[in-house]
Amino acid sequence: METTTLVPSEQQRYQKHLNLPELGSAGQLKLKNAHVLVVGAGGLGCPVLLYLTAAGVGRIGVIDPDAVDLSNLQRQVLYTTDEIGKPKAKVAVSHLKRLNPELRFDTYTMALDISNARSIIEAYDIVVDCTDNFKVRYLVNDICVTLGKPFVYGAIHRFEGQVAVLNADLGDGKRGPTYRCLFPDYPNEIEIPNCNVTGVLGVLPGVIGTYQANEVIKLITGIGNGLTEQLLMIDLLSMNQQKIKTKRRADADELARQGLTSASTRSNPGDLGPQKMTVQELSDRLALGEAMFLLDVRERPEYDLCHLEGAVLIPVGMIPNNRKRIPTDRPVVIYCHHGIRSANVAQYLYAQDGMTNLYNLDGGINAWAREIEPEMAVY
Repeated sequence: METTTLVPSEQQRYQKHLNLPELGSAGQLKLKNAHVLVVGAGGLGCPVLLYLTAAGVGRIGVIDPDAVDLSNLQRQVLYTTDEIGKPKAKVAVSHLKRLNPELRFDTYTMALDISNARSIIEAYDIVVDCTDNFKVRYLVNDICVTLGKPFVYGAIHRFEGQVAVLNADLGDGKRGPTYRCLFPDYPNEIEIPNCNVTGVLGVLPGVIGTYQANEVIKLITGIGNGLTEQLLMIDLLSMNQQKIKTKRRADADELARQGLTSASTRSNPGDLGPQKMTVQELSDRLALGEAMFLLDVRERPEYDLCHLEGAVLIPVGMIPNNRKRIPTDRPVVIYCHHGIRSANVAQYLYAQDGMTNLYNLDGGINAWAREIEPEMAVY
């Protein structure tokens, strides 16, 4: 039920908003009645969640399946060292409740996928895409397009970032461009950049995430000019910014429908594509003497620091030219540091060669060191 008044504590908390003629009490009430889902509580999600919570967005959903890792703390400013290993979504919400206990928070510790995306997203007015996962990003796009909901896109790479408001209501029954209008072709899994390999400047997600939060506030309150038909690109090394005009494709709705159909087909329980394997399961199966091919897809310095006994090193960039070295007659367990690069390699091999014996080691060698071999060097 929509709230029509601000209580005294809210009037005090949001005083600086109320002093802005463009925002005022009417704008603050819109924020109070808004429902926003933040997909990803990592580098981008942290500033988005902090500023939306501080701004008084009435209901905030936080979805993230990952746990806090030491390597996150260089940029994910919601978390502390003593929270390593704890679920990000739960930890984030615990901090946010202390910042603003008057709001409602929904916590989702599962991954957003084709089985749950629609039921989760349809409960919110706006979605904020803070993920680094292309599969999830395209899924968010396709669900939002079919439901007629806007979402605020953000992406980071090394020193550069992008922000846009996608599928926005432009009035007169028109909607702005979608993610597939900007990037119609799903990237090859093996070519997807990953901050674990390329690195990222710690302040970059703070800057881009803050821009995303700003766009959400503008969308809710109707103030200012949003990035509804523009892609903003920022380079923190040069401090150059540019806006690229964008427009909606005539087939945007059809592309979204096709994307959902394809995702549903890939998620068929009978699909023998890449599967996950826990470190405990791998340990047990190795202990029983099962013949397995352990594929390490990290870089040589990482491998030299620590690796699983008997593992074969083929770095991600060398996989395309070494596919014949990977057997098809026994389980192939692919691993990296945390399981992200290896998941991309598994999907690539499945897509290219149709291999049905692929397993991605969940949590990577970092999980192995934590749970199975504590004396192993970690980084």
